[in-house]
Amino acid sequence: MTTAIKTRTEGYILEVTLDRPKANAIDLATSRLMGETFMAFRDNPELRVAILRAEGEKFFCPGWDLKAAADGDAVDGDYGIGGFGGLQELGNLNKPIICAVNGICCGGGLELALSCDLIMASETASFALPEIRSGTVADAASIKLPKRIPYHVAMDLLLTGRWFDAEEGKQWGLIKEITKQEELLDKTWDLARVLASGPPLVYAAIKEVVREAEDMKFQDALNKVSKRQLQTVDVLYGSEDNLEGARAFAEKRDPVWQGK
Repeated sequence: MTTAIKTRTEGYILEVTLDRPKANAIDLATSRLMGETFMAFRDNPELRVAILRAEGEKFFCPGWDLKAAADGDAVDGDYGIGGFGGLQELGNLNKPIICAVNGICCGGGLELALSCDLIMASETASFALPEIRSGTVADAASIKLPKRIPYHVAMDLLLTGRWFDAEEGKQWGLIKEITKQEELLDKTWDLARVLASGPPLVYAAIKEVVREAEDMKFQDALNKVSKRQLQTVDVLYGSEDNLEGARAFAEKRDPVWQGK
């Protein structure tokens, strides 16, 4: 079962590959393994950025493994730490994650992509939330999607379950960049290297501020930041990296980030 998830590292970057032929559907065991993988990434100070991708050209991920469900995997079973796919409910994940989508990305697969910070997609990628046709609800997408794109567009996708391509996804701001199929992984790694060269403590503060401010009034959120009431902000403002940024600017050189 451990072969369902493959990992490799380069410097500060972790690449996580979902590899469950034929369609990369996720069962309970795979979900738990993904949670353990991303938890280890979160807690490893030597890793700063993660890439989530899937093996093969036809499927990124269709979500829940219905065949496994038919064999006894309960839809409300133990998904492990982080919930479905290891990302949706993983707390304090304050590092950037890039999703590289190639092929079909639907249902829980799209919800998994929405759990990442940036989505890169090949020109062959296609997306949908077809749960409506199965008489169930795309729960995570119903929460996240109307906050990411215009309400009426999100409701169209949720209520009809229709397919949309990468171009439409980029039009609504879901996708950062569309690439040729053969260039997707290289372009994603290029982006990951850019992020890995940046200030990790600032990234952590950005992610916590965005997460905490989601349901707060502007002034309340700003007060939390300015009064250093968020842990990552407090760490950043008292860090060597914070001083290094100012020094590098004054000395007209590139900063050297230590993450401390």
